Amino acid sequence: MDKWATGIFTSIDEGLGAGLDSVKELGVSTVHLHAPGSELRSKEKTAEIKEQFAESEIEISVVFVGFPDDDYSTTDVVKQTVGLVPKDRREQRLAETLDISGFAYGLGVDAIGMHLGFVPQDPTDPDFSAVVEVTRKVCDRCLEFGQHFHLETGQETASELLTFIDAVDRKNIAVNFDPANMILYGAGEPLEALDLVGRHVRSVHCKDAAKKRLAGQPWYEDAPLGEGDVDIRAFLLKLHDLGYEGPLTIEREYSPNQVGDIKKALQLLEDLRKEIRG
Repeated sequence: MDKWATGIFTSIDEGLGAGLDSVKELGVSTVHLHAPGSELRSKEKTAEIKEQFAESEIEISVVFVGFPDDDYSTTDVVKQTVGLVPKDRREQRLAETLDISGFAYGLGVDAIGMHLGFVPQDPTDPDFSAVVEVTRKVCDRCLEFGQHFHLETGQETASELLTFIDAVDRKNIAVNFDPANMILYGAGEPLEALDLVGRHVRSVHCKDAAKKRLAGQPWYEDAPLGEGDVDIRAFLLKLHDLGYEGPLTIEREYSPNQVGDIKKALQLLEDLRKEIRG
């Protein structure tokens, strides 16, 4: 894969991201794949999916875990429903996450990622320790498959994320840095956060967001790349300084013109890549 290869977040069922047909139309060579439902994760279906992407010459760099009952309608609801933090769903979701690690291994993918959820801020909180332990279980399974486990940024500050990573204490825990999420969740300035967690970053989402929300605009709605407050050029310059050479994966979830926005984002990233890397 080329350094800073441009890609997009995709799904092959009704999950998040652009569909595979759009991926082919856009001509990208790499994707983050939203894990499909269990009916598409059998050994036979996994082999079919692997062949489908291989024939299209599209490399999957990370498989992202998500759950049908994740609910992003408000940040309070996110705390109650998203990731491995909610107690009432933790064990069932852990089992599914471990299964998705196996699915990713079957695809030949060396990383899975997810929104872990709102980890308690206080390391002395018993639930902090419980989430640390469940995360270790994911990391240990991933290690069996030669994988890293990427935590998506946003639902905690950079310093809180570092505290959590240190507590988990696994060599294959990593960060998927999404600068827009830092803005959307009010978790800090993206570039300052990247300075702190940069050594752990193994994948990124190129996504933008505006700090000022319009009347009636959902809190989670992102912005076309380059039109929000992330400062994508500065973001890429900092990634370059950190020595990051992985894919630049566009995530554009909420748009009436998703494909059009992604096309513009691909061109913007290509222009910036030429400027910064030559």
